[in-house]
Amino acid sequence: MHNLLEVLSPGLETTVQDWPGMKGAFKYGFNHSGAIDHWSFRLANLLVGNKIQAPGLEAQFIGPALRFKAEHSFAITGANMQATLDNKPIPLWETHRAKPNQILKLGSAITGARAYIAFSGGIAAKPFIGSCATHTMAKAGGINGRKLLVNDSIPLNPDHNPESCFIPKHGQPPVINEKNWEIETVIGPSDDWISNEGQKLFFNTNWVVSPRSNRMGIRLDGPPLLFSKRATNKAPEHGSHPSNCVDIGYPVGGINICGDTPVVLLNEGLTGGGFIVPFTVPSSEFPKLAQARPHETFRFKSVSVLHAQSKRKTINDICQPKILQSKDLLP
Repeated sequence: MHNLLEVLSPGLETTVQDWPGMKGAFKYGFNHSGAIDHWSFRLANLLVGNKIQAPGLEAQFIGPALRFKAEHSFAITGANMQATLDNKPIPLWETHRAKPNQILKLGSAITGARAYIAFSGGIAAKPFIGSCATHTMAKAGGINGRKLLVNDSIPLNPDHNPESCFIPKHGQPPVINEKNWEIETVIGPSDDWISNEGQKLFFNTNWVVSPRSNRMGIRLDGPPLLFSKRATNKAPEHGSHPSNCVDIGYPVGGINICGDTPVVLLNEGLTGGGFIVPFTVPSSEFPKLAQARPHETFRFKSVSVLHAQSKRKTINDICQPKILQSKDLLP
């Protein structure tokens, strides 16, 4: 029999996610979904003895209140949502054990934007395209393809009572408290549609994160970009606006220029369309994108593909069981 969690309050937008999400979803026309801050998500799973891809919860800005129906281990990482267990504050980045009928409550985020809750054994959600991740736009995966609602019951796989551990500071994502974010970015694929002056403008602008951002993408407010001759002198099938082009595939992390508005495509972003993508944010920067809040600023920095791959490998190397330390070592 599954252990159960009772949803007393769902928070603002809490969903079941896993990592890396729905592999193969592109051929059906939608993105892979999954945890946006994959670094924090994987560490949460390690803290409760799970494989790093096990299904857990992603909470955005305001977290849920959950009642445990049986004794179970859990961990919280990512944004600080002032978590309590039976009204007693509990720290992030550590293993905790709840007793039957205890209530875990997450409030409003005071740093970061997304928190992750992992449960020993993982959430027992029904897989869709080989994943338990919720794709809210496709209404698929997770718990009925949607965010949590009051009175939902979340089934948990059997708890294996892991050792109590914590993640040392050097293993945690280092930028949860940022207000002005440096976001590393790779040039392309449509960079030749932006003039040299336009590219300089893009990289020298403090772009403001719009409140109209979500799991599909982060909208950015800033100055109009400057387009190249290719964008202004083109065949009519490319469309009338300089940002229009014949439909292309969009990479995950692509900075989609929708008219004059840059949108960084996230885990539920569109997979293709008729707007250019002159720059791409690599997966190594997604932990930053996940934790950025409205009205904070992005300053983009051009890096090579090799640099981005090396940074991603460093994160992958951190997200291994060797990073765990026993709670006995806590001061």
